[in-house]
Amino acid sequence: MKRALFVLAALAGLTAVSTPVMANEALAKSKNCMACHTVDKKLVGPSYKDVAAKFSKDAGAADMLAGKIMKGSSGTWGAVPMPPNANVSEAEAKTLATWILSLK
Repeated sequence: MKRALFVLAALAGLTAVSTPVMANEALAKSKNCMACHTVDKKLVGPSYKDVAAKFSKDAGAADMLAGKIMKGSSGTWGAVPMPPNANVSEAEAKTLATWILSLK
C-alpha cells in the first residue's frame, strides 16, 4: 500500500513538472511560433535550444526575449527578421521566453 502511494505521489510530481513544459510548447504552437522555430533544429529562425544557449547567462534574457516576441527583431540571428506577434500578450510572451530559456 505504501509503495502504491509513493508511486502515485511520484507520478503526480512528474505530471506537475512536465505539464508546464508541454503547456508552453502548446502555447508556442497556438501562437504560430513553431512555423519558424523548433525546439532543437534551425528552421527559418534559430532553434529554441540555440536561443537558450546564447542567452542563458543573461539575467535579463526573459524580459528581452519577451520584448522580441511581441515587437519582432532583426539582426541577432542573421538577415531574416522576426516579425512582431500582435497575438501574444505580455504575460504570454514572458511565459514563452521563460520556457525557451529552460530548454538549455
